[in-house]
Amino acid sequence: MKQEIIIAGFGGQGVLSMGKILAYSGLMEDKEVTWMPAYGPEQRGGTANVTVIVSDERISSPILSQYDTAIILNQPSLEKFENKIKPGGILIYDGYGIIEPPTRKDIQIYRIDAMDAANEKGMAKTFNMIVLGGLLKLRPVVSIESVIKALRKTLPERHHHLIPMNEEAIRIGMEIIRPQ
Repeated sequence: MKQEIIIAGFGGQGVLSMGKILAYSGLMEDKEVTWMPAYGPEQRGGTANVTVIVSDERISSPILSQYDTAIILNQPSLEKFENKIKPGGILIYDGYGIIEPPTRKDIQIYRIDAMDAANEKGMAKTFNMIVLGGLLKLRPVVSIESVIKALRKTLPERHHHLIPMNEEAIRIGMEIIRPQ
């Protein structure tokens, strides 16, 4: 098993933390992982992305030109990364941030209305965990249990009371992701 994933969106959407939690979860399952963020002033509203590779085998390079899976949370990221998904790969996008939906016919395209779901449930800060749940339904590269453990390790202790809400958000994401 080897999954090469790009997660891209605006700074502040939890793009980098989603990738970090995914990578940390892989480490907890004794998998080989890389986590390579790309951002600058993007952290506060420009585009940010992170490449995560989770593998059972050694990873030769963290630098990729094509991806098995792309999670796209805004239009500029869709324009930049849609053509970099391998044929047969998966593109997951949040409908809130996309004006012109993806059009490729040689990949599987899924829509997850995570922003709407997060707002409806009064859980706006769990938006990225809803998206992560959608990914894990389609590509179960790590278990939910490992994600919860990773949250315990990466979240400051003062935020540990939010872990059950994040677990609920992951399960919501698994339920609401749909083929385009």
